[in-house]
Amino acid sequence: MSNLSKYHWDTGNHASRYLFSHISAQLPEPDRIALIGASGQGKSTLLRILALLDSPDEGDLIVEGVSFKDINPRQWRMAVTYVAQQAVMLPGSVEDNLRLVSRLHGTPYDSILAAQLIKQLGLDYLDLGKKAADCSGGEKQRISLLRSLLLRPRILLLDEITASLDMNSSQKVEALLLNWHREEGTSFVWVTHDLEQARRISSRTWILSQNSLQDHSSDCLFKAPVAELARKYIQSTEGGGH
Repeated sequence: MSNLSKYHWDTGNHASRYLFSHISAQLPEPDRIALIGASGQGKSTLLRILALLDSPDEGDLIVEGVSFKDINPRQWRMAVTYVAQQAVMLPGSVEDNLRLVSRLHGTPYDSILAAQLIKQLGLDYLDLGKKAADCSGGEKQRISLLRSLLLRPRILLLDEITASLDMNSSQKVEALLLNWHREEGTSFVWVTHDLEQARRISSRTWILSQNSLQDHSSDCLFKAPVAELARKYIQSTEGGGH
């Protein structure tokens, strides 16, 4: 992303008209990014813009030398895939939802990969014929992640995807994604409010604060006590937000 800016969606009493302004960052090679910051700084909005689910007001997004302005959004989203915090299941069974990406993009359904991911995410007890709408919130979240992985995207945009999971399921998700990064060379940008998780999963940390983006080595950043980081970067701000 280059000089990316987004205006506040409302006309409230903001110090700046920008939610964030002229932020730039690069992923020259496969990387693991934790995206942190106080509530209302625009973390989810930034992910949605990177996935072309929302539009930047200024700036450019480029993948493999091609601007988002010059590519079909469907093709973009095959390469840059967003996994929302609140999983959305379409009508039909669990298997129908897993096959969805193949139907939408005209690609073969990889049943072997799906079975491997189901097991790694601890969902092998699940009847694939079960209505997806009847699954628990944690099951839906993992199904949504699995569905996105079947696209084999170059970049995964993960919006607090373990927030509704128990510790065991969260650990399975973290282990799967770290292994996926190593084996597939997929980058991820992972919004999390859990600084211990950010420490575990990332090699770099982006801090979205006061309309700007700071890029840190996670090894260096997390040498500071987590409590101090929380005080400086993660405290909730008045008004909340995206």
